[in-house]
Amino acid sequence: MNKGINKLFALIIIFLFSGLCYSCKKNNDVNDPPQQHDITVNFWLTDPSQNILFTEQQSINSSAATSGVATITVNPDQSYQEMDGFGFALTGGSAYHIYNMSPAARKQLLTEIFDINDKNIGTSYLRVSIGASDLDSKVFSYNDLPAGETDVQMNKFSLAEDKKYVIPVLKEILQINPDIKILGSPWSAPLWMKTNGRSIGGSLKPEYYSAYAKYFVKYIQGMKEEGITIDAITVQNEPLHPGNNPSMYMPASEQAAFIKASLGPGFKNTGITSKIIIYDHNADRVDYPMSILNDPEAKKYIDGSAFHLYGGEISALTQLHNAHPDKNIYFTEQWVGAGSNFADNLKWHTSELIIGAPRNWCRTVIEWNLAADQNQDPHTEGGCDRCLGAVTIQGDNVTRNSAYYIIAHASKFVRPGSKRIESNIPADLPNIAYITPSGSKVLIVLNNGGIKKYFHIKEGEKTVLASLSPGSVGTFTW
Repeated sequence: MNKGINKLFALIIIFLFSGLCYSCKKNNDVNDPPQQHDITVNFWLTDPSQNILFTEQQSINSSAATSGVATITVNPDQSYQEMDGFGFALTGGSAYHIYNMSPAARKQLLTEIFDINDKNIGTSYLRVSIGASDLDSKVFSYNDLPAGETDVQMNKFSLAEDKKYVIPVLKEILQINPDIKILGSPWSAPLWMKTNGRSIGGSLKPEYYSAYAKYFVKYIQGMKEEGITIDAITVQNEPLHPGNNPSMYMPASEQAAFIKASLGPGFKNTGITSKIIIYDHNADRVDYPMSILNDPEAKKYIDGSAFHLYGGEISALTQLHNAHPDKNIYFTEQWVGAGSNFADNLKWHTSELIIGAPRNWCRTVIEWNLAADQNQDPHTEGGCDRCLGAVTIQGDNVTRNSAYYIIAHASKFVRPGSKRIESNIPADLPNIAYITPSGSKVLIVLNNGGIKKYFHIKEGEKTVLASLSPGSVGTFTW
């Protein structure tokens, strides 16, 4: 009997205690902060102060909340433009140096630059010159004629110069990355079409508008016969800079007239689907593409506008987007000067181009140029003699320079078809975020301040704590 009473008493005590504990737990739950969930974030770093160059770091999965630390909140539910890719200009000089490497060294370099696997950087967009740029060893077009001769039907059109180096290198790149997109840009029309008959300056004569449109068509068709698809062309590289060699002055009114009278109809009538992109010059003159897009007869043939940043502010591109949101924007050129400071280049190009250009609606970021030798050769007489390649090639020896690492932080992870998504910008932590076609998230962050920065990366209820030294760049993926 006593044993039964003791058992009953024990059960009552357990029941009452359990209820008390449940009540305590409920009260504690009300006051506890929301639980933060772990995510595992992969992390690639460039930190010039530590000589760390685009190197994968230990993954981050700490969810510890730290008071007083900035938070970058990534919101995949708010998306913006789709990206076409990140890359370089394959100038004639670049192709020359790459072509003259030994086959094994050339394949190794091109795989590193254009393949995405392992530690390769996955370059996904290229710009080539239509005819010579100033980083060729000489000036040429695809229809050079003796003085006084013309060829309006393009019967003497020839890609012979490109077949020496550019086309063979492009074919090898396409074997590595068949989906790479290629943009073509002319520095000048053939000299016989120009008002001054010279490679420097001058304008396109209106009587040769139709002939020049045929020139573009023949170029795209000729490259296609070589197995190379030209995704887009710009009408004229730097049309307001007639002092380069080669170059051609083409004000907005003339570019609009050429497009609506000849180039647009010429593409349409021959079934050319390559995009027509206008302007291709600095951000200080958004009025140039604006005026062309305000012309409905020209606008109907135009995919978008291209920009450089040797003048103006990158934010000006949003003005153009807001005025013509149905048209795309591309960033197509920025050089790095030989002898310039690596750390300064990393900060400026990452802030203004890798982050700034897509935040202002660009679908591409292209650095100028892919390769040169130790003397920044070749170049035309009067052409750029200080343009540092993304890589410097001396025989089979390769030195990777700042543009290589700047592009790598985006190209490897932000694959074509990725969409820019919303993220806030805390003080001294400019950044940009994407969601890839596979659903992965990518966040590129620069520490633009003077001290080490700790910050949370937050998506929904998931958070991690990261840090960057001053002047360093991190790409975070999850």
